[in-house]
Amino acid sequence: MTVNDNKHQFVDLVCQMEVTKDSKVPAFTFHSKTCYFCAENCREEFISDPDKFLMDKPKKREGLWARYLDRLNKATGGKPPSCH
Repeated sequence: MTVNDNKHQFVDLVCQMEVTKDSKVPAFTFHSKTCYFCAENCREEFISDPDKFLMDKPKKREGLWARYLDRLNKATGGKPPSCH
């Protein structure tokens, strides 16, 4: 959950929409972290599997170099290239 202390806005972890504490949907506290949601559906989805939304996701590579590395990993099965 991202907090903007100046405006008291939060980001719904399910749909990434900005919400405030004044949202009509009740907040949910998980591992002493309070989460706010834009809709009841988002809240229910979060409650069903909180770890899915709290885990850090690896950033996707972008650009020509990233495509080259992806193709190299696919061709070598993820093993580093060798000259012998």
